[in-house]
Amino acid sequence: MDNSRYEGSLKLHKSFSQQFLIGAAVNMKTLVTQRELLAYHFNSLTAENEMKFERLHPAEHQYTFEDADRIMNFAKVNGMQVRGHTLVWHNQTPAWVFENETGGLVDRDTLLERMKAHINTVVGRYKGQIYAWDVVNEAVSDSSEEQLRSSKWFDIVGEEFISKAFEYAHEADPEALLFYNDYNESVPEKREKIYRLVKSLKEKGVPIHGIGLQAHWNLSHPSLHDIRTAIERYASLGLKLHITEMDVSVFEFEDKRTDLISPTSEMMSLQEDRYSQLFQLFCEYSNVLTSVTFWGAADDYTWLDNFPVRGRKNWPLLFDKEQLPKGSYHKLVSR
Repeated sequence: MDNSRYEGSLKLHKSFSQQFLIGAAVNMKTLVTQRELLAYHFNSLTAENEMKFERLHPAEHQYTFEDADRIMNFAKVNGMQVRGHTLVWHNQTPAWVFENETGGLVDRDTLLERMKAHINTVVGRYKGQIYAWDVVNEAVSDSSEEQLRSSKWFDIVGEEFISKAFEYAHEADPEALLFYNDYNESVPEKREKIYRLVKSLKEKGVPIHGIGLQAHWNLSHPSLHDIRTAIERYASLGLKLHITEMDVSVFEFEDKRTDLISPTSEMMSLQEDRYSQLFQLFCEYSNVLTSVTFWGAADDYTWLDNFPVRGRKNWPLLFDKEQLPKGSYHKLVSR
């Protein structure tokens, strides 16, 4: 692999080797188009979609591991760790999982059997190779009236679907670290819901080892105060914390413009300061925060393109569209 275009620049993961792993989310395209960047600057990978239920288990008696195996092999060849994402989620789960033979909703016991079979097969396949799994993803509701979001998992099984998922994952690989993962994790109201959920799991003896903070943030929101408060609140449960899906959008949530073909100099300056402040905060808590994963590696591909505003490009990562270091990278490695 030719890493010559990066020679002389400090490896991002080396800059934080005493604090945490530095990861990136990948897919089948970026595993090829960004392979040199990934191998040089990162020491952990997460599958963007390739380990989700619908990709691995599209039909009851059919598993499709080819793409996930490619990611595992890339990590192995390049000496990288792998975070598994994700086992149980209300999205990207095929319809058959929740249906009986007549097309109605399956009964509780059958759904739990299917969950267990899926987790046993997937986690078992990569036992000893994936060091941490996002076991349950985004189960907490954004609505102020609800604790847990309505989903077919919840509607059929009840809230016990969460504890069962962790129990099955622990049985399949007792050495893997098991995480609950969510977004808006630093928003005070949702923070307290996540805290209550995980606290209740711990009190029941459920094998949960950590909380994943997705960290889909922008240039000003959430505030550093709210992020610090969330880290301290979650850490008080005695669990590990991972930043699991980090990016810093250059657009505020209310900003719907689509006219920019490149980021403004002000955006890049603000993004540099924001990344610098965030990583300074992360380093303060590196005794409990052990991994930081970006949801992508460079601005040539980001899930934020066309989302939430169609026809709009975003520039949320440390490396630009040419996969070269941005000012944000330089600020981090020169701290």
